[in-house]
Amino acid sequence: QVQLVESGGGLVQGGGSLTLSCVASGSIFSFHAMGWYRQTPGKQRELVAVLTSGGSTNYGDSVKGRFTISRGDAKNTMYLQMNSLKPEDTAVYSCNLHTPARDYWGQGTQVTVSS
Repeated sequence: QVQLVESGGGLVQGGGSLTLSCVASGSIFSFHAMGWYRQTPGKQRELVAVLTSGGSTNYGDSVKGRFTISRGDAKNTMYLQMNSLKPEDTAVYSCNLHTPARDYWGQGTQVTVSS
């Protein structure tokens, strides 16, 4: 059973930075991609950033140039560096692991950006 645990969320002033972490545990034999998504009440879940097993990255238009996704030296760890944060970045951020069998999701971490 695979588990994903996010950390690093919190309250930050507009223009500030935060780094989210996601640690995966369990039997992970292969995966297509790891990524970050976010959701606010009443809205659909939105892609923030994806990192494929081949090392390619893809970002949502609203975060390009401000957010960076990466994997740690311990390959079961993923990060999301968020700079120049805006109030509209406020959301619950969840990490995702896309494997051939299924998708796994973390429980989410709240990010709140004040104006």
